[in-house]
Amino acid sequence: MIEAQARGVFSADGPFEKTTITRRDVGPKDVLIEIKYAGICHSDIHTAWQEWGNIEFPLTPGHEIAGVVAQVGPAVTKYKVGDRVGVGCMVDSCGECEYCQQGLEQFCVNGMVGTYNSVNKYTDGERTQGGYSSHIVVKEDFVLRIPDGLELDHAAPLLCAGITTYSPLHHWGAGPGKKVAVIGLGGLGHMAVKIAHAMGAEVTVLSHSDKKRDDSIRLGADNYVNTSEEGALKKLANTYDLIINTVSSADIDLTGYLQTLKVDGTLVNVGAPAEHIPVQAGALIGGRRSFAGSLIGGINETQEMLDFCGEHNLGAEIEVISADDIDKAYDRVMNSDVRYRFVIDNATL
Repeated sequence: MIEAQARGVFSADGPFEKTTITRRDVGPKDVLIEIKYAGICHSDIHTAWQEWGNIEFPLTPGHEIAGVVAQVGPAVTKYKVGDRVGVGCMVDSCGECEYCQQGLEQFCVNGMVGTYNSVNKYTDGERTQGGYSSHIVVKEDFVLRIPDGLELDHAAPLLCAGITTYSPLHHWGAGPGKKVAVIGLGGLGHMAVKIAHAMGAEVTVLSHSDKKRDDSIRLGADNYVNTSEEGALKKLANTYDLIINTVSSADIDLTGYLQTLKVDGTLVNVGAPAEHIPVQAGALIGGRRSFAGSLIGGINETQEMLDFCGEHNLGAEIEVISADDIDKAYDRVMNSDVRYRFVIDNATL
């Protein structure tokens, strides 16, 4: 077994502590990665604070991983020592079901294996631990190549925030002639703006204040709407082809947002609030509108996203922190006090 330095939590209300976790030995098709940077995703917080149900502690979160290949198994063909690579939200799947065969491993019928807080039933049966650690061992088929044009710290958040927004934009056809709105300008939202703009869509940011107006325009938005202004959503009726909702809260006027869609428009939820989301059927029926969800992307699409971001120089907007500051970072995320993604420098573990 391989020992890795890490930061983990031992209870839902406890702080992050220094710890040591074990990784399996490098198998024939495995890649050992020295992790350089790990992004902090809102999902990490939901999980560590046990907001999505009971989990098994201790837990080392992190599924926005960027690093360098340190060792490869004898049957590995895609990577070599020294390659710049990343790992996202999953590290395995059955590889045999209809969705795995279609490159949609995130929807694996037999269950994809999350990068942390998951049991890898396809390999060693151990519970997975994530990227707030010095090293990780992953099957080569779940390792992504990071383009040379992207710095590793700016690339790390793309492994979740990037693919979570790229996938629905790609699937629902964002591009020239399409009007795309993004609800919320946070870790996910700022990447949605960058990617939709690079795809050629007309992009509008919908936010509840004017605080991020200048940032939105700088990042590629064509328009900005303060939705807290009286009648703001009503003025936008039948405007958008596609809306990406990145807000992890059920306390928003989804019916009002749905009514800003054109006929046959779609609102896609990528934020994952713990509460139920109320939607009025009339807002859907009246314009043959769709309310949809989207979960990351498959491995091939994630590589496609990284290559797209490399081509267009679309790294995340980040604040690099020490591993000693993870707890403070979690609190700041909850207070919307980050522009726009915290990234841990794993040399500080």
